[in-house]
Amino acid sequence: MDRTRKAATIVTGLCRLATILTVTAFMALAAHAHPEDDFCTPGDDSMDPALCAALADLNSEDGKIQLSGAPSILNDDGMERSAWATAALYVSIGIRHILPGGLDHILFVLAVFLASVHLRALVIQISAFTVAHTVTLAMAASGVIAPSAALVEPLIALTIGFVAFENLIFKDMTKWRPAVVFGFGLIHGMGFAGFFGELGLPPGQFWSSLIGFNIGVEIGQLAVVAVAAVLGLLLRRTLNDRRGTRQYRRFVVLPGSALIGIVGFWWAVERVIQ
Repeated sequence: MDRTRKAATIVTGLCRLATILTVTAFMALAAHAHPEDDFCTPGDDSMDPALCAALADLNSEDGKIQLSGAPSILNDDGMERSAWATAALYVSIGIRHILPGGLDHILFVLAVFLASVHLRALVIQISAFTVAHTVTLAMAASGVIAPSAALVEPLIALTIGFVAFENLIFKDMTKWRPAVVFGFGLIHGMGFAGFFGELGLPPGQFWSSLIGFNIGVEIGQLAVVAVAAVLGLLLRRTLNDRRGTRQYRRFVVLPGSALIGIVGFWWAVERVIQ
């Protein structure tokens, strides 16, 4: 009974944490929400000019950043932006890179989630992924490595397909899965770095920009995990499969992983031939 009560307490805590993370992420998004085609215009003081310029390019036709320079280090009062303000700006940009723009990264995180029937497995894999993409993002942003987008983008798609189809074969997390996720996280970090490099950096505020962007990416990813965790718990209860090893795997994990895997491999082929 004690174990059952502890488990119930942990699940309740996770639900609360998931709800808090989800609300936090969407409040951050709402704070900078804007109509899709309504960007800053001369004399418009309703939004930070630097953020508005970045978001305008995020919604450009080809989906790529085409800024002529980095977001300004000046705020809307003409004063130099502080390191904290710059970090906050890049947190918002990082969140928006995942929600809603980073569908490939979202699918990868969902594939990892579907493979994690137990909390421990989920924590290990998400931690490995976070550490890995943080390392390569920092290395690429600082100029230590210079990955080619033509190579990185198809590889990211392959990582999605690989993890998803591995879910179809193994019911539990394999011994090598954390190492695989870590390796794939290095590749995803290069993808983040490509976006971050194209966006540009305010002069003299490299670390505040980098840290802010990475925090934003993490908030976006944790929001995805939080929503998936809440839905997963509800589905387990509906299917009367609290452990997630029977009906939940049959009707959620297997079809979900198969769909994600097909999309991932299709993207890989599409990105190679483009």
